[in-house]
Amino acid sequence: MKVYLLDSTQENAEKGKAYSEKYFQKSVALKKMTEEKKAAVMDNIIATTDYNDLKDCDLIIEAVFENREIKADVTQKTEAVIGEDIIFASNTSTLPISGLAESSSRPHNFIGMHFFSPVEKMPLVEMIMGEQSSDEALAKSLDYIQQIKKTPIVVNDSRGFFTSRVFSTSCNEANEMMREGVNPALIENAARHAGYPVGPFAVQDETTIDLSVKIHNQTKEDMGDDYKPMSSIEVMQKMYELGRLGKRFGKGFYEYPEGGKKFLWPGLADIYPVKEEQPDIQEIKDRMMSVQALDAYRCLEENVLTSPDDGDIGSIFGWGFPPWSGGVFSYIDMVGLQSFVDRCDDYCNRFGERFEVPDSLRERAKNKEKFYS
Repeated sequence: MKVYLLDSTQENAEKGKAYSEKYFQKSVALKKMTEEKKAAVMDNIIATTDYNDLKDCDLIIEAVFENREIKADVTQKTEAVIGEDIIFASNTSTLPISGLAESSSRPHNFIGMHFFSPVEKMPLVEMIMGEQSSDEALAKSLDYIQQIKKTPIVVNDSRGFFTSRVFSTSCNEANEMMREGVNPALIENAARHAGYPVGPFAVQDETTIDLSVKIHNQTKEDMGDDYKPMSSIEVMQKMYELGRLGKRFGKGFYEYPEGGKKFLWPGLADIYPVKEEQPDIQEIKDRMMSVQALDAYRCLEENVLTSPDDGDIGSIFGWGFPPWSGGVFSYIDMVGLQSFVDRCDDYCNRFGERFEVPDSLRERAKNKEKFYS
């Protein structure tokens, strides 16, 4: 496919193209791709700053950072040059699609298309239907996702959608445990031992603390007094104030020495002293997995998710929920609904209301229902 890569400056656009070149160069070195094939693919990526270059595109994917004003500006400048029936997809990770579509003159062609980082490795694309997104917009988007060999799930619009919303709960839980005095290294090791691809502090560094704080600020601006921030937001704000913004910035929860292996920042212990008595590793694993599974159920109850299948596929392919579990809903089935409810009640009493169980889940447990027969 011919791709126009538009950015605010030519230098930024070329930097984006260079990322692809570096990726394909590895394939050439591993003899998975020839130099000729690489050259042909790179010729199909045109770096530009001119919106007029987008006029013949069949599909637009906007991926600027989480700022409503900038996204609105980009949407309007793009719609001024593209055809009436072209699909405009926003690769936002948290901002509701219906709200972003307000800046569009054709909201029926506006849809959410949420990719995961690193895009070249992650198999999932989360499609988000805004209030006015049409079936045609979804169908064309799914055709495109099939062509690039990704796996889609389709969810309804809400803040954070399914993946970003539920993924963030285990990072929040890890931050809460650190505040309680649990050793960050124990939390990281417990997550890896449970089957997560990386620990919650490493993943926050990867996605950047900078982005998390920007999302928090934008949500606060959008929702005002209705906004209930995640319980450990002060941890992110503290890191932000200290200028420890994540891996891309050279420092976050981890230190990234040049030419050496990363290691957890020793300064964390000065801010959040480690208690002498540490919890059992199984409890740490159970807390992180349970808080995600519980919030996934809330997504199903709120019709953000329309089926447990999408929740299971999304959780494993989107953020690496331990694959042995079968996904968030299969995990609840595996633990047993009543046992899961009892565990959440215990955690609610000990750790806070984020573990509060919805009445409908209690009812399911009482009736001995499962998500899968």
